[in-house]
Amino acid sequence: DVVESQEHYKSRWRSIWIMYLTMFLSSVGFSIVIMSVWPYLQKIDLTADASFLGWIIASYSIGQMVASPLFGLWSNYRPRREPLVISTAISVAANCLYAYVHVPHSHNKYYMLTARALVGFGAGNVAVVRSYIAGATSLTERTSAMANTSACQAVGFILGPVFQTCFTLIGEEGVTWKFLCLQLNMYTAPVLFGALLGVINIILIFAIFREHRVDDTGRQYKSINSDGEGSDVLDQNTEGSIDHIAVVALNVLFFVILFVFAVFETIATPLTMDMYSWTRKEAVFYNGIILSMIGIESVIVFMVVKTLSKKTGERAILHAGLVIVLVGFFILLPWGKKLPNIQWQEIKNNSIPRTAPSEMLAPFWSLPELQLPSNHTAEPVGCPVTQSWCLNTPMIYLAQYISSDVLIGLGYPVCNVMSYTLYSKVLGPKPQGVYMGWLTASGSGARILGPVFVSQIYTHLGPRWAFSLICGVVVVSLLLLEIVYKRLIAFSVRYGRMQE
Repeated sequence: DVVESQEHYKSRWRSIWIMYLTMFLSSVGFSIVIMSVWPYLQKIDLTADASFLGWIIASYSIGQMVASPLFGLWSNYRPRREPLVISTAISVAANCLYAYVHVPHSHNKYYMLTARALVGFGAGNVAVVRSYIAGATSLTERTSAMANTSACQAVGFILGPVFQTCFTLIGEEGVTWKFLCLQLNMYTAPVLFGALLGVINIILIFAIFREHRVDDTGRQYKSINSDGEGSDVLDQNTEGSIDHIAVVALNVLFFVILFVFAVFETIATPLTMDMYSWTRKEAVFYNGIILSMIGIESVIVFMVVKTLSKKTGERAILHAGLVIVLVGFFILLPWGKKLPNIQWQEIKNNSIPRTAPSEMLAPFWSLPELQLPSNHTAEPVGCPVTQSWCLNTPMIYLAQYISSDVLIGLGYPVCNVMSYTLYSKVLGPKPQGVYMGWLTASGSGARILGPVFVSQIYTHLGPRWAFSLICGVVVVSLLLLEIVYKRLIAFSVRYGRMQE
């Protein structure tokens, strides 16, 4: 009895593809400037320090956390085109503001903070995107559509830094258009490109996007936020209450998943600099390559789970993904006996280059190369002695680190897409905007707390404590999943309207 015309089917999927594009552009908006924020901040405001940089990075997630429930609520009662267009317009305006933060004569860092917070606020439309896709797909289509959405998001995170790298060819000076008070350089060109993509996205939303709604079996009907498109209203399919215990549990699980990955991303650079005596440049370069490979791995995983979930179900795959993440962090625990190289510095803050142990035992007057001039600026490398754990915590071998990267790069995307899929199925035909807003907000909160966790636990207690606590958190989340496992079923299955 599933009735859907070919024309409706094509229109429905064209609209879903516009949502994929919106998700892609949202993640590009975050990642396209992430590598250049710090040098640009130093250039426009000499009073800015590294701690303020942390606030600028976090402001995106804070803005998204605030906006997600608001846009979600809006989309429940009005045509989704409205919050989608307004949120994208806010991102466009915020990107233009970012391009002009060099113009004021003071407080430039606060203008940059505002611009990044507004870009994050505009990215709150992720809740609208996912709630629309959940409502415009049947149960059999849902996992595939959610996987595609997450894949588009992952590709956006990968390509953002690639776009940034291409724009570095313009250089720091670039071209100045005095009549617009605009400097087009390697720092401003990426955000202006992002603004252009946002304008194109708005045009496509107006031209192609249509409000569609189907029930879990795929039958078309009209929803409360419809703008006149749709057909038969099937109110009987919305009867029944949502299992709020399952909803809360999935929010907690999603928070844990995003939290551990935020920790992983944040800890990569300081960990490799401490353990392998990499310079800042080496750490950024090598970890950039590793994260790019993880991004590609994630896209492949997103494509695979679409097929795999049809055979095993989403709950089993989510369970397996959490176990893989647990193993990935367990491998990072320091087990050996070799200690990391310690970072030694002269009293005058001059760094001593790395030397062989035999040379270190020789008297200093026999090593003329160690007598550095007072203006020497060589970068100190190794584990800083200010971190007391460096003196007694074994190093994490490079093979451990790479193995962990591979496993976390496998487990995280599995957990991510399965969480969204199960969440949308548990909610069923009810309006999902606000619920998706809360899920997005919990993920944003996790990305804010992740760096704080690293700066406190890792810096003061070391990797053994940090990774042990992460393993403990994942174990608790696995226990939570076991407790609510039988409740994580589709709304229609719960009320006997469909077979699981």
